[in-house]
Amino acid sequence: AEQNRLHAAQATDTTPAAVRRDLERSLRSLRRAIARLTLEAVKIIRQDSDLQLRFDLLLSTKGIGETSAIALLSELAVAPQDLDVRQLVAYAGLDPREYSSGSSVHKKPRISKHGNVHLRRALYMPALVAIRRQPNLHAFYEHLRARGKAKMVALVAVMRKLLHAIFGMFKHQTAFDGNKVFALSAPEVS
Repeated sequence: AEQNRLHAAQATDTTPAAVRRDLERSLRSLRRAIARLTLEAVKIIRQDSDLQLRFDLLLSTKGIGETSAIALLSELAVAPQDLDVRQLVAYAGLDPREYSSGSSVHKKPRISKHGNVHLRRALYMPALVAIRRQPNLHAFYEHLRARGKAKMVALVAVMRKLLHAIFGMFKHQTAFDGNKVFALSAPEVS
């Protein structure tokens, strides 16, 4: 009875230290579960030669790690297989849509967001990392920023460019080549 009372008192302890311990315990549990699920997903991918090839192609891209590759592969696996690159971009909801009403209302073009939200979400972090670590995509992002594009507009353009690259990598079964995505300008020689 004394032990039950002590356990009940600990369960209702709302001091900052107790809350912190509880959160840290929950985070450790979630991290273990994510690691276990990632390991299982990789095992499943390794059993299928086509998935294995696509997984390795995704990993050849700077900015796409194991977790992102699993997410992208899972979303692209359910996409219709007969899509061309423009249809794939529309499937992801990264295609621009203009909004106009009559002759007086002309809003800025925005992405449609009519597509797969999970695919857009899976492309977001790889695009952020690629802007920092992949020279060609960084140059593309800076080129758009220099043309006056907002940061988020440029980031979405990088996401779209990354999806184009993934489509090409899968179609031609070749590793990521940044020069095919955006050619770096040659340094000027004086």
